[in-house]
Amino acid sequence: MNICDAINLEDLRHMAKRYLPKIAFDYIEGGVDDEDGLNHNQAAFRRHRLIPQYLVDIATRNQTARLFGHDYASPFGIAPTGLAALFRPGADMMLAQAAREANIPFILSGASTGSIEDLGKLAPDHGWYQLYAARDKTISEDMIRRVHEAGLKTLVFTVDVPIHAKRERNRRNGFSRPLKLSLATKIEALRHPHWLAGYLKNGKPTFANWAAYAGDDPTSDQVADLVATQTPAPITWRDVENFRNLWPDFLVLKGIMSTTDAVRAADMGVDGIIVSNHGARQLDRAPSPLDVLPAIKAAVGERMTVMFDSGIRRGSDVLTALCLGAEFVFLGRSTLYGVTVGGLAGATHAIDILRGEIDVVMGQAGISDFGQLDPDRIFCDPPDHGRNDRRAG
Repeated sequence: MNICDAINLEDLRHMAKRYLPKIAFDYIEGGVDDEDGLNHNQAAFRRHRLIPQYLVDIATRNQTARLFGHDYASPFGIAPTGLAALFRPGADMMLAQAAREANIPFILSGASTGSIEDLGKLAPDHGWYQLYAARDKTISEDMIRRVHEAGLKTLVFTVDVPIHAKRERNRRNGFSRPLKLSLATKIEALRHPHWLAGYLKNGKPTFANWAAYAGDDPTSDQVADLVATQTPAPITWRDVENFRNLWPDFLVLKGIMSTTDAVRAADMGVDGIIVSNHGARQLDRAPSPLDVLPAIKAAVGERMTVMFDSGIRRGSDVLTALCLGAEFVFLGRSTLYGVTVGGLAGATHAIDILRGEIDVVMGQAGISDFGQLDPDRIFCDPPDHGRNDRRAG
């Protein structure tokens, strides 16, 4: 499997599907309930079209973007993806290294298998940390301390996991606590020898940042049991206020989907929000983040940084989100597919693919700089509610 054969992000997805056993691939790919949300996220992008303008100078195209005082090479970053080491041992730090070398941000998941401290050593200027609040508030507060001491400057508090979602693919595959793997699932995994070799060599991945709170020298199962009892935690705006008081640098809320919540976040001094429906992995009947983005931008865009994730698959998607009000976007599945099949080189290739597509679309649409982007660049098709956008397989 030659990673260089992938010419778009969908190619990386197909490679990952061949590389991973079904139980692992479905964990990345799946949504919740009927998976309507997955369809709507991508259908929303397909409804929005970029209006080109010609006879303009596009000889030089600049896709740098400034975010929280840092000039990044492109307007996208790597979103948090949990359990990355299940798909490729060491994947979290490979993603962090790829982001550092590409000069884009990387958000380490609160369910990561790489540590806050390792991220601080490897990529202090590009690493952000995603916080899942714990029921024991002292754990959350200690994690915030660790993030600060590691030298990371941006804390991302995910707010869109109030309770566990019904992820039916995982339940059918036996991907739960405790694992309930059928004989068929185990036999199917044997058909993926390269993945299996890495898994057998390294064993079950551990939620590295929770291990300190699970007793002396805990096993991966003991740490997972702790995480299962501590998350999801009941959270309110009081927690946001507490974290704002504890955290001295940039605070971002991830999962904001309403103007009411966005305004309240701005009122509390939050520095930024990520408009997101968690990649359609929480509330299946939530709207596409792209559809609510313009109203949220209008409500708080002058007061805080508005970012976006969920549904990004192409460079044209990035530019569409920027036109509709996002100042920066994140994607998670595609870079996870890249690191799964190619390690650091695969993660880098995924970044390069998206960066190259952005450049081509800028040239084709007559855009030399992101300052030229606004909603007038967008033509929106009427929704086609009867269309099934789900990808085969």
